[in-house]
Amino acid sequence: MFEPRRCLTVVVPCFNEEATVAELLGRVLASPWVAEVIAVDDGSSDATLEIMRGVSDPRLTVLEQPYNQGKGAALRAGFARATSDYVVVQDADLEYDPADYPLLLEPLESGDADVVYGSRFVSGRPHRVLYFWHSMGNRFLTLLSNAFTDLNLSDMETCYKAFKRSIIQSIEIEEDRFGFEPEITAKVAARRCRVYEVGISYSGRTYEEGKKIGWRDGVRAIVCIVKYSPVGRRTMTAVTS
Repeated sequence: MFEPRRCLTVVVPCFNEEATVAELLGRVLASPWVAEVIAVDDGSSDATLEIMRGVSDPRLTVLEQPYNQGKGAALRAGFARATSDYVVVQDADLEYDPADYPLLLEPLESGDADVVYGSRFVSGRPHRVLYFWHSMGNRFLTLLSNAFTDLNLSDMETCYKAFKRSIIQSIEIEEDRFGFEPEITAKVAARRCRVYEVGISYSGRTYEEGKKIGWRDGVRAIVCIVKYSPVGRRTMTAVTS
């Protein structure tokens, strides 16, 4: 394991997360790997923005979207402002633990990887047990994505995706909502980036606790898998030519 150094930009998309965002930012800023945090408020109607602005740390930058546009749009804004060697996506809830940053960074720091995914399904670390059909949906989308990208990921839909900054800032993010996950996976595969996967812990929340992704996002994910993958693009080009 490498000695910690401040080499990581953490991009935090936020929408109505007043119950968790202060604790989350505290955990993120406590990491010895974090050089900067870019929190993007995506048009929250609660106190999320005010809470983030009340956090006093020079490493934290708070951006404000004029209205709710979606996770992909918030990430697009955050990625553009990143300045560190590496960039990681961090949801504003407490499902993913910043204590796992060293696991994500090890393949990047060693020079082996360009992109690292944190898998909820290959880890021996603690996991909260929740929805069967939700996990089956994630596995189905991962399988379909793998078929179109020829990657062998176990968790395409994971929040924890870490990138070399030069990689993520060179990719155009087109999706505004949760379609970001299959889109970025397809575009990373098309560029033949060196992709690694590491096991992470996961403390999933219920819909009553604020979980936002729904079945419509799953349908859109299927569209994005086809639309952005090399196979899908070739097929669409052949059909329209």
